[in-house]
Amino acid sequence: MTGITGHGGARAVAVAQRYGVTAMFTLSGGHVFPLYDGAVKADPPLRLVDVRHEQTAVFAAEATARLTRGPGLAVVTAGPGVTNSVSAVTTAWFNGAPLVLLGGRAPDYLWGSGALQEMDHVPVLATVTKRAWTEHDKGRVAASVDEAFRIALTPHRGPVFCDFPLETIYDQAGEELPQGGPAPAAAPDPGEVSRIAALLAGARRPVLVLGSDVWLGRAEDAARQAAQALRLPVITNGQARGVLPGGHELLVTRARSIAFAAADLVIVAGVPLDFRLRYGSFGPGDEPANVVHVADERGMLAEHCPLAAAAAGDLTAFFTALAGEARPGADPDWLPRLRASAAAAVAADAALLASDAEPVHPVRVYGELLKALDDDAVVIGDGGDFVSFAGRHVEPSKPGRWLDPGPFGCLGTGLGYAVAARLAHPSAQVVLLLGDGAAGLSLIDVDTLVRHDLPVVIVCGNNGAWGLEKGPMRAVYGYDVAADLRPGTRYDEVVRALGGAGELVTAPGQIGPALRRAFASGVPYLVNIVTDVSAEYPRSTTGV
Repeated sequence: MTGITGHGGARAVAVAQRYGVTAMFTLSGGHVFPLYDGAVKADPPLRLVDVRHEQTAVFAAEATARLTRGPGLAVVTAGPGVTNSVSAVTTAWFNGAPLVLLGGRAPDYLWGSGALQEMDHVPVLATVTKRAWTEHDKGRVAASVDEAFRIALTPHRGPVFCDFPLETIYDQAGEELPQGGPAPAAAPDPGEVSRIAALLAGARRPVLVLGSDVWLGRAEDAARQAAQALRLPVITNGQARGVLPGGHELLVTRARSIAFAAADLVIVAGVPLDFRLRYGSFGPGDEPANVVHVADERGMLAEHCPLAAAAAGDLTAFFTALAGEARPGADPDWLPRLRASAAAAVAADAALLASDAEPVHPVRVYGELLKALDDDAVVIGDGGDFVSFAGRHVEPSKPGRWLDPGPFGCLGTGLGYAVAARLAHPSAQVVLLLGDGAAGLSLIDVDTLVRHDLPVVIVCGNNGAWGLEKGPMRAVYGYDVAADLRPGTRYDEVVRALGGAGELVTAPGQIGPALRRAFASGVPYLVNIVTDVSAEYPRSTTGV
C-alpha cells in the first residue's frame, strides 16, 4: 500500500501519472479546478491541454489511448461539460479505447436544492462505459481513479466514467492506494485453438481478417508472423491497417469483395462481425463459408451469426498457438487469384489518381498526398465520402498510424484526434483528412492547435454537400434535401483567422505544391480543395 495526501485533484493526478498518463485534456470549469491544480503542481507537471469543446477533449483522450495503447485522460466540468462529452465517450466505447473521463458534480450538501449544473450524470453514461459511478467518499478519490484506469485497461478495453461532488474533490485527505494494475489477459482455451487449426487444415480458400484490437492488444507482430507462417491472405481493418504494410504479398484488402464472396473459411480477429464485415456472412450463397471469430474477451464474440469456432483471450497467445499448431491445406491458386484481383484494382485506380478533371476528383487528392507521405505518417480521417476514398487509397506502412471514427461513425473526431496524434508522435507527419461537413463540427479547435503549438496538415475535401446522404437520398426518392452546404466555403480563411495558415485549391495542378507548402509551414495549415460533388464513393456497405 502507498500513502497519498493532498486535495482530491492532487491524489487523482498522482494515480493517473502512475498509469503513464502525460496529458490531461479538458475545457475549463470550476467543478474540476483541483484536478488542474494537481496537474500543475505534480512532479513532473501533467500537461494540460485545454480545448474549445468538451467533445474535442474526449476525442483527444480516446485517440491518445488508440495511438499509444496506454490510457487517455479527459476531465470535464459538471452538467453540460459531461453531456457535451457523450458522443465522444460512445465513440471510445465502440472503438474499445481505454479512456478515463473524470467529471465534476454539484456538491452533495446542496443536492436537490438546484445548485449550478446539478444533474445525475451516471445514468447518462452508464450504457456507453464499462462502468460509471459517483465517488462520494472524500477518502476514496485516489482509489476510485485507480479503479477507473484498471477497468479501462482490462480487456475488453473501453471508457470509464467517474464524477466527484465538489466537496469530495476539493477536500484535503490522505488515503492508501492499492498497488497493481489491470490483470493480464488469459490465454485462449487450447481446445478452441485446436478446433480453429482443424478448420484451417480443411480449408481451400481461407482468409484472415485483422481488426483494431490486434493493435490495441499489442498482437501485431504475432499476427503478422502467423499470417506469414501459414501463408494466409490477409484483409486489415481499422488500426490493424499496416500490420502488413502496403505492397505485402499477403495483403489482399483491395480484393476483399472477391475474397469474402468466394472464401470457404474466414477467420476474423480483433473486430466485431458488424456491418463492415457483412455481419459475418461470407462465401458463395449456396455454400456459406465457415466463420471463426477471435476476440480478446468472451463477451465480444458474435452471437448474431453462426460460428464454426471461436476463441477468446490474449491475441498474441492465440496467433502464436495457431501458427504452431495449424497445417493449412489451401488451394495453391487461391492466394495468387486474390493477389491478381488486388493488383487489378490498384491498376484501375491509376487514371483517377492522376485525373486532370475540373472540378477536382477527390481521388486526385490522394494521388498527390501519397507522394508526400512518410512511412511513419499518422493519417486521420473525419468525413464521409472524402475519407472513404482515403480508406481505399491510403495504405499505412505501419500499424496504429490510421485513425478514423470507427463503427459508431461520429463526425467531429478530427481535431481532437489531430491534437492527440501530434502529442503522441511529435516528429511524424500528422495529416487530418477533413470533409467539409465534418469541418463544421470541430474546426474551431484549430484554435487549440495554435495555442498549444501543434502543427498539423489539414486537407479539406470541399464538395459543398453531405456526400454520404445526398446521393443515397436521390437514389431512394429522386431528389435530396438537407444535403447541401455552401459551395466553396473558405475554411482556409477560418484557419487563418484562428492563427494558422491555409490556401484554396481549385485545380488539380495546384494540389501537390499546396501540400508541400503545408508540410513545410510548421503551423496548423488547411489545404481547402474544392472537389466534384458528383464524384460519389462507390459504396457497397451502408450499415443498414
